[in-house]
Amino acid sequence: MPLGLNRPQIVLLGVNHNTAPLEVRERLSLCESDTPAPKLFAGLSSCTEVVFLSTCNRVEVLVSTNCMDEVKESIKELWVDRGKMDFKTLQDSLYEYEGMFAVRHLFRVASSLDSMVVGEPQILGQLKDAYRVASEANTAGMVLNRLLHKAFSVAKKIRTETRIASHAVSISYAAVELAKKIFGDLSGKNGMLIGAGEMAELAAQHLMASGAGKLVVANRTLSRAVKLAGSLGGSAISLEEVENALIDADIVISSTGAPGIVLNKDRVKRIMRPRRHRLLFFIDIAVPRDIDPKVNDIDNVYLYDIDDLKGVIEFNKAEREKEAFKADRMVEAEVIKFMAWLESLNVVPVIQHLQKKAEAVRQREISRSQKVLESLNDEQQKALDILTRSIVQKILHDPIVCIKKGAQEKNNKMILDATCRLFGIDGLEETPKLQDKDLPDDSQDKTIS
Repeated sequence: MPLGLNRPQIVLLGVNHNTAPLEVRERLSLCESDTPAPKLFAGLSSCTEVVFLSTCNRVEVLVSTNCMDEVKESIKELWVDRGKMDFKTLQDSLYEYEGMFAVRHLFRVASSLDSMVVGEPQILGQLKDAYRVASEANTAGMVLNRLLHKAFSVAKKIRTETRIASHAVSISYAAVELAKKIFGDLSGKNGMLIGAGEMAELAAQHLMASGAGKLVVANRTLSRAVKLAGSLGGSAISLEEVENALIDADIVISSTGAPGIVLNKDRVKRIMRPRRHRLLFFIDIAVPRDIDPKVNDIDNVYLYDIDDLKGVIEFNKAEREKEAFKADRMVEAEVIKFMAWLESLNVVPVIQHLQKKAEAVRQREISRSQKVLESLNDEQQKALDILTRSIVQKILHDPIVCIKKGAQEKNNKMILDATCRLFGIDGLEETPKLQDKDLPDDSQDKTIS
């Protein structure tokens, strides 16, 4: 006996920084459309649920569907039309995942295992934003709700149970991590930025987050220094004032766009006596270099340049890759669990038809006794209705529990066939609407944090 249920299928189509240049990713992001992207895809007849992810490095469409081949072609046609591009360009850039491969890819994306920089935290926030947009557009239903929340929990578990994000892989972050190794604890240590560009700003943010004390920002354009210092709770000075300010500094991060040396050995040497030869740590992340390499010859002065930091970063990337192997094993375990749950959705129409048939029998028997029941008052009739409903529920309880428990077993189809034969259930050609109350255990959706 055919069960007649086409369970939801997961499909993911997309491009990323490895498969498509920026101009292609921009076209596929559909950012110029007046209609939210999830709504556009949800308008396709074969799309049941849609979540659309667009970042600077990737554009992906995740759908739940009952017609996999049709939905893939429809998505491509929409992209070609709305993105104003030819089909070959799209097809050459596109990757396509189905079923467990789509689920695995999503979990790896959420856990930043598929990112340009493995372990970076931004992608999880971007995926949560994409889910919120889909939720607000009412394009994410029961299946994708479940899938996205599982992706979030997998990412959190990997970040908690591995060290995938514990090794600095950006120049600015590595600079501060190096300072920590020199001083041990940055609490109360005074920082100075020479230059007020983007890299200097990022370094300053990491510095302050690590508990550093007061911060001084020196820049050729004083207004820029004032603006950056204000946002970080520091003070601003001009480049001409750097030498005097070095007397109180402990950590100096230099990142100007100057064509030559900004700070030479003699200037640093002059301030060491007023400093009483306290440890002074320079990190020069400018290209060309801001600080004279001979500064390293001064006692209690340590200078690291961008090449030193790149060595640290390459080592840390290798360490992250080691952790990625552990993370991938965790992803595989969660993929298996989710696919088992998805497979278990085959039980839903059987349970619904079983309940529907039992209720029809109850109603029919009550109608046969209508003449007798007319002699009962309203309260008695209500009590009888509650009693008969309770009897039906108790009779169905054990079969439904058995069906749900068998939902994720290998003999799933055999159990469902046997249930249909035992209870005379047929007419399952139509797929009933899936309801949370009928799902196997532990399937309730949770709100996103």
